[in-house]
Amino acid sequence: MISSKVAPREGSQREMLSEGRLEAEPPGEASPSWTAGPPSERLPPLGQEAPLPRRCRTNCLEAPLSRCFQRLGATVGTHPWLFLLGPVLLTAALGTGLIFLPKEKENLEEQYTPIGSPAKAERRFVQGHFSTNDTYRFSASRTSSEANFASILVVTLTRSLLEPRIFTEVVYFTSLSRQLEFEATSKTVIPLFHLAYTLIILFSVVSCFRLDCIRNKMMVAVFGVFNVAMSVVSGFGLMLHIGVPFVIIVANSPFLILGVGVDDMFIMISAWQKTSLMESIKERLSNSYSKVAVSITITTITNVLAFYTGITSSFRSVQYFCIYTGTTLLFCYFYSITCFGAIMALDGKREIACFRWLDKPDQKYASLKKSCCVPFGSAPDEHGEDKHPMNLFFRDYFGPLLTTAKAKFFVVLLYIFYIVSSIYGCFQVQEGLDLRNLASDDSYITPYFNVEEDYFSDYGPRVMVIVTQSVNYWDGDVRQKLDKCMIQFEESEYVDKNLTEFWLGAYIQYLNNSGNDPNDKNTFMNSISGFLEISPIFTYDINVSSSNEITSSRGFIQTIGVSSSSNKKRMLLQIRGIAENCEVPLMVYNQAFIYFDQYAAIIENTVRNVMIASTAMLIVSLLLIPHPVCSLWVTFAIASVIVGVTGFMAFWNVNLDSISMINLVICIGFSFDFSAHISYAFISSSETSVNKKSIEALYMLGYPVLQSAISTIIGVCVLSAAKAYIFRTFFKIMFLVMFFGAAHGLIFIPVFLTFF
Repeated sequence: MISSKVAPREGSQREMLSEGRLEAEPPGEASPSWTAGPPSERLPPLGQEAPLPRRCRTNCLEAPLSRCFQRLGATVGTHPWLFLLGPVLLTAALGTGLIFLPKEKENLEEQYTPIGSPAKAERRFVQGHFSTNDTYRFSASRTSSEANFASILVVTLTRSLLEPRIFTEVVYFTSLSRQLEFEATSKTVIPLFHLAYTLIILFSVVSCFRLDCIRNKMMVAVFGVFNVAMSVVSGFGLMLHIGVPFVIIVANSPFLILGVGVDDMFIMISAWQKTSLMESIKERLSNSYSKVAVSITITTITNVLAFYTGITSSFRSVQYFCIYTGTTLLFCYFYSITCFGAIMALDGKREIACFRWLDKPDQKYASLKKSCCVPFGSAPDEHGEDKHPMNLFFRDYFGPLLTTAKAKFFVVLLYIFYIVSSIYGCFQVQEGLDLRNLASDDSYITPYFNVEEDYFSDYGPRVMVIVTQSVNYWDGDVRQKLDKCMIQFEESEYVDKNLTEFWLGAYIQYLNNSGNDPNDKNTFMNSISGFLEISPIFTYDINVSSSNEITSSRGFIQTIGVSSSSNKKRMLLQIRGIAENCEVPLMVYNQAFIYFDQYAAIIENTVRNVMIASTAMLIVSLLLIPHPVCSLWVTFAIASVIVGVTGFMAFWNVNLDSISMINLVICIGFSFDFSAHISYAFISSSETSVNKKSIEALYMLGYPVLQSAISTIIGVCVLSAAKAYIFRTFFKIMFLVMFFGAAHGLIFIPVFLTFF
């Protein structure tokens, strides 16, 4: 996003260097193009002043914010070395926090399951009321948490495993496999950091390259990328110093910050290029800051708010990612207006020196002309306007084409196809994080889970049905109520009624066979020990207190047909509902429910975070760009992009989980950036027709929007080569966010605005 203010054209300059200032020549001479730099909006004809755009008078923050930045720019321009070295020293100090990067194992359950989930409370109850003795008799269904184990699956294409050479595939899995493979996954992304920074540096250099050596900002762009790297070191170091846990998905953050961070650099360079060489460094930087104040502040506020709303998530991994990324973006903003501003001020001195040598180089030091004016030492065109080719493309080709009747009709049809496809995809998206995806693609546990899914997916977890309070089991009415509840469980489509196991039925049969009355309290309680001697499997299913009272007991039901995440969610909600509605106090539990709870929580968390972030974006738009039409189109774009990203996730085999939920929150900030500036430029345009307003908005902001999208995609594109789902998912959704966000800003919004 770039500022929408234009610096008035100045008279020509002559070479009169005095404390960083070039004095103006008489106004009758031609004005060289480098005094204004590459324009980002339509410039008026020579000799005419730029018409003032119609502006909203309800904006109470833009003017004071602009004045504050103006003073800051003047201060940075006066003392550039102070503002350069200060952030560098701060980065060095905060960077010492990186020594606290965790070396211990990451707790997968704690990070990727909902905080305060029902299953965790159920597990605490089981652990407090039931014990097991695995050395005597191991029963996986009776354990409250995952025990140490090893599992081997053998696949054969013959009818018998006893035939020689019949093992076509042997796979294995242990209780430690998932944790060890997850830790190995985090190391695969480290080499991609170097590639990402190299690509961003190349993109920045190309974007800022000019044959005009006055405006050439190649080295400034390189320092701008290092400025973003400093913010990553500072943000991460601060978080580690204060003890915020570092989890593996935080490793995605630097790639995102790299793409987002260079946007402010492009905006500030663009504003600097529009200042005049006749002004002092202090004045030029002051004017530049006043122009970019609202733009980069809005971008930072919206993105940081979008991340900080993620702190309300029920997943700790999401909370920590949002805290790290939001804080680092604040550092990126702070370093942009201090350290990078100082770099521009110092480069401004190079511009003055370069101008001197181009105009009248001393023959003794002619060689300095080349070293000063890299790459080619070419002199600027003193009579032409240096308009960026992409700005001209949007003004002269893309804008006029987009506003034709046929193009509008095609765009409307395209949007209808987009939104219908997205809505359809929203109903197809799968929920929850498949734990096999926490390992890399070449991990040995992946074929194990594939074999298990192919051959052993008919049966799900064996679920405990726990009577949580002391009841009168000898009372026939109580037993009847309990039997009624067990029948309701068995009638569920997700339960095999032939595999129910409950000690009470076997015990009643035992009493009847021995001639005892099951309705007599003393007989019922005193016969339990004898029953357990002949049926030791039920020993740990009956909790008898010292006062000879059954405080709790449990039975088991076998679930079936829950291989998909949607079936897991429905099964969990269904059997919990049966337990809750039973007349006898019941609870259901299996250790897998710890992870199944994410299926029930992910949609609620996503909707809540999206609503909070959208509300924050609306407030920001009303404060900083408070035109009702702008707010309307911002809201429309946010909703449309979220629906599009969610829908196309299903087409790209991405689940709605804690990782993708982060990106859905991110897309709110980007959707705001793309739509708010384009719609505000349209509303503020002084053109008379809606088509011309749309063309002017694209001329002013089309290239910055495209530049922003491309830089962010480049920053995360290297993750597409990662071997782990957790990193590839981040790339896929960020690509969708930037692609759809840019499409709304450059195609849909400019066309739709012409209809109203």
